[in-house]
Amino acid sequence: MLTDHFNRTIDYLRLSVTDRCDLRCSYCMPEGFNDYEEPEHWLSFDEIERVVGAFARLGVSQVRLTGGEPLLRARLPELAGRLKRLPGLRDLSLSTNATQLEKHAVALMQAGVSRINVSLDSLNAERIAQIVGRDVLPKILAGLEAGKRAGFSPIKINMVAMAGVNDDEIADMVAFCIRHDYTLRLIETMPMGDTGRNVQHLDLQPIKAQLRQQFGLIEGFVTGSGPARYLQSPDGKFTVGFITPISQHFCATCNRVRLAVDGTLYLCLGQDEKVELRPLLRSGASDQALEQAIQ
Repeated sequence: MLTDHFNRTIDYLRLSVTDRCDLRCSYCMPEGFNDYEEPEHWLSFDEIERVVGAFARLGVSQVRLTGGEPLLRARLPELAGRLKRLPGLRDLSLSTNATQLEKHAVALMQAGVSRINVSLDSLNAERIAQIVGRDVLPKILAGLEAGKRAGFSPIKINMVAMAGVNDDEIADMVAFCIRHDYTLRLIETMPMGDTGRNVQHLDLQPIKAQLRQQFGLIEGFVTGSGPARYLQSPDGKFTVGFITPISQHFCATCNRVRLAVDGTLYLCLGQDEKVELRPLLRSGASDQALEQAIQ
């Protein structure tokens, strides 16, 4: 097992398969950003499989495919199928903005992806266009419906809550998720980079108390290993999670590391430590050397 200096067990890998995205979310990507990684620096499917295999041998049992927007990586279901067959990997999930999901949902499910998280910050088409820079709400909703038909469970809606931007829509999003049997997750913005610092932060603790009282919610649990703290209705038919890096941080229970598309292993979003794995992969390092580098 991978255990850090704080006795936290690392059993979860967030795997970026591309740094490209078809949206320009105001809290994520700086205006005019074009500093993408060169494609020749991207890890190939073979290299990704080697790295994830090494993590699996070290006790990592959960992998989430991320980006940018992961569905922009060509032949992603093929990669998902290869990873799902690795010994020790028991859970493969996907984070997506869902603009491409309608085309790929069935293939992803057949490949072994069982759960999806979908970014959706508003149910108002004009507001979505303002937040993400594209008129894509119909595509996102169509992707969600395709995901439901394909059998993904649970489907989690990730809503970044921003003061003065979409905080007036939280009740509408709750109703939407209840109606469609989605799990809602409300996310506080993090003051990282110029984009994060320029977004109006919204403390979710008062929102949590308000929703608890309004819907009679109690403490709950949802499958997964993320940092969300959940409340649910007494009948278990609705669940809402709160990801609160500012108002109630979750560092003590962190169980993950992140692998960028160029093979850089990031140990913490709030620190500078990183490990370059691509040079090892492309210099003929053995599996043992790869595992030692990770350890």
